Amino acid sequence: MLKKERQAYILHKLDLHNKVVNTSLCTDMGVSEDTVRRDLQELSQAGKLIKVHGGALSLAFNEVRFDSSNVYSQSKKVRIAEKAIRLIQNNMYVLTSGGTTILEMAKQLPPQLKATFITGSIPALNVYITHPNINVVVVGDKVNKVARITVGASALSKIREVNADLCFLGTNAIDLQRGITDNDWEVVELKKAMVAASAKTVCLAISEKLNSFEALQVCVLKQIDYLITELDPDDPLLQPYVAAGITVL
Repeated sequence: MLKKERQAYILHKLDLHNKVVNTSLCTDMGVSEDTVRRDLQELSQAGKLIKVHGGALSLAFNEVRFDSSNVYSQSKKVRIAEKAIRLIQNNMYVLTSGGTTILEMAKQLPPQLKATFITGSIPALNVYITHPNINVVVVGDKVNKVARITVGASALSKIREVNADLCFLGTNAIDLQRGITDNDWEVVELKKAMVAASAKTVCLAISEKLNSFEALQVCVLKQIDYLITELDPDDPLLQPYVAAGITVL
């Protein structure tokens, strides 16, 4: 790949996943780690990403409060959020992971909703606490600075005490063979606990993430009750997931 192609690929991966890891980029592009480091350095100097140890973050993570002006495919994520909130009813207990689609859902919760939201996502918490009627429960004490979410033994222990009605997962990748996958071990363990603690699991994903996979499995398809994308439920791309028994919205 030419440098221009490599850097375009890196930025697209950041758009999709909000973070990239050097070793994965080396494998994906078939180049050395030195080449990846130089590309990340150039992109950082150009103000297009945030270079961190072992990889890079999206510019959306440049502020303490999540910068929505840098959210990739925001209009699609808003559409997903509009569908997702229809599943939430008064008095429900709702677990949510992190991610930009979860954040869009948080922003659109109707003011009259009375429910309890349980999360460790720092950006989502910033929105939840402004809602007039929902109760907010924070899990964990260790913060994963890349994902902006609490992780570790304390978070897992608290989640395992919950009997949630719904679990909303911001999704990095989903395919028919591997189910939902991710590339951050701590986040994967957190999501696994959320799925186990919930009566229903809802996967939120822009269609670009369908039929893709990462290294670590969160859950298999049969553990997913709902799949919500920006597409019409009758779209041909979604029909294999319908055939697998998932309710597609």
